[in-house]
Amino acid sequence: METRLSSVLLAAALLSGCGWFHRGEKPSNQLVVDEPEGEPSIVEPQVNRREVKVPKIKAKDFEVGAYFGALSIQDFGTNPIYGIRAAYHVSEDIFFEGYVARSKAGTTSLEDVFPDVTVTDNAGRHFTYYDIDLGYNVLPGEIFIGRGRAFNSQLYVTVGMGDVKFADKDQFAVNFGVGERLVITDWLALHIDVRDHIFETDLTGRTKNVDNIEATLGLTTFF
Repeated sequence: METRLSSVLLAAALLSGCGWFHRGEKPSNQLVVDEPEGEPSIVEPQVNRREVKVPKIKAKDFEVGAYFGALSIQDFGTNPIYGIRAAYHVSEDIFFEGYVARSKAGTTSLEDVFPDVTVTDNAGRHFTYYDIDLGYNVLPGEIFIGRGRAFNSQLYVTVGMGDVKFADKDQFAVNFGVGERLVITDWLALHIDVRDHIFETDLTGRTKNVDNIEATLGLTTFF
């Protein structure tokens, strides 16, 4: 009986010692990680930034310039024309524009066949017009020249009315046209225009409406 009781007490003592030993000792396979001191470092990517040059177009409402080209005067051939223009931009899309231009008509086919026939004298061959037009920018965008150059541009249409002085007479005329404005620098623009001037005349012996189509190239400046 005593031997059995001693065995039980010895076993209990051994179990208590093993439990104490395991509670006080760290396991040999446990990893200890040191906490980093301070804020964690941020990795910033090394990106080469591309420099983009933004066009510095002057935000001005007025535009003036000059132009030259060719004018086809019906029944009088095609002749050089030169003029000046001035525009006021009401908004980004709408503008008013005035024109003053002059050309000189050639001879008619009748005068070429019959040299003694004169439709009008030399002074009367001067062709001068004064126009006021309403313009609308239909298609603003860019034109690329080569691989490294882009220019702002606007395709526009115009319609207007004015006065044509031809053969010593003042005629009421209407006109309509289409043009392209190419902004070369922040203050200079290139214009390419095609317009038709329509008025009534009786120079050839009968009254009729004539079309006088011009194609011009011009430069304007903003202020």
